[in-house]
Amino acid sequence: MKATGVVRRIDDLGRIVIPKEIRKTLHIKEGDPLEIFTDREGQVILKKYSPIGELSEFATGYAETLAKTTGHIACITDKDTIIAVAGGSKKEYLEQALSPEVESVMENKEAYTSHENNEIALPITQNDNKEKKYNAQIIYPIISEGDAIGTVILLSKDQNTKMGETELKVAGSAAGFLGSQMEV
Repeated sequence: MKATGVVRRIDDLGRIVIPKEIRKTLHIKEGDPLEIFTDREGQVILKKYSPIGELSEFATGYAETLAKTTGHIACITDKDTIIAVAGGSKKEYLEQALSPEVESVMENKEAYTSHENNEIALPITQNDNKEKKYNAQIIYPIISEGDAIGTVILLSKDQNTKMGETELKVAGSAAGFLGSQMEV
């Protein structure tokens, strides 16, 4: 565990303020849910809660099915990171932080499609340089109870690949299904 040097007192209602710098670093916004854990030494651990992260094993299987069905790289994300990958390098994608561009697509709750090489492909992770890595991509937000909780992403690095209505519908169906699983 990393020490921050910040000390805060609990108020009379049992509340504690998480410093702005830590909230910014961990992408914790007002209203974000946090999980609370304790360990044997009496430490209290706060972790940003990811509802879709609880389905990570299921999401991995779903990503594998998407990759086999479409022939593309399939990624499933929560609000911050990629939680499942199939059809591509797990090292390159798995548990990588999402780019601000993908976060923006998610927040806008609208699907993004880059059909072919002459259109702009978005960086997927924060580690992606602004170089053109993907020939085609679809980013579809996962919506649960009106909130964007993640995305389904289909990617292709193949020069001859064009993504169209079929891939968009597949990603939309996957996102809809995953979103409905969170509502149960």
